[in-house]
Amino acid sequence: MILREMLVDDLDQVMEIEQDLFHVPWTKEGFFTFLTRDDAMFLVVEEKEKILGYCGLLMVLDEGDITNVAVRRDRQKEGIGAFLMQSLIRLAAEREVTTIHLEVRVGNETAIRLYERMGFTGDGIRKAYYSDPVEDALLMTRHPVEDALLMTRHPE
Repeated sequence: MILREMLVDDLDQVMEIEQDLFHVPWTKEGFFTFLTRDDAMFLVVEEKEKILGYCGLLMVLDEGDITNVAVRRDRQKEGIGAFLMQSLIRLAAEREVTTIHLEVRVGNETAIRLYERMGFTGDGIRKAYYSDPVEDALLMTRHPVEDALLMTRHPE
């Protein structure tokens, strides 16, 4: 598997995954707009020139907002989502992003468990945030600087 930045040439494959997984998918134009911005980072994982998954982050100063995390339905539960998230967090830290936010459907227990393993904690609910079907969003935040401080402390 190869991790790399998403390219415009990847959009046809990305759109296949996006349309398969999401009730209200992003448009190809939406992805294209973000790929041209300096404050956005979109990554893909590919194998034999086939996109297996992707994720995106929008950055403002020292904060980031994860826009999407998606893995092909036939390649889920192989650790690809965790690999994408770990990579995104590491690359965000290299750009001095210290706090990362995301929203996830409250019913998406698999994604919530992944995000918790990555150090995200729930800090709110957005009522009826998602449509088709209508569902609340769980707001989650990760503070990498605090995580790093906790990891360097020694028990007394």
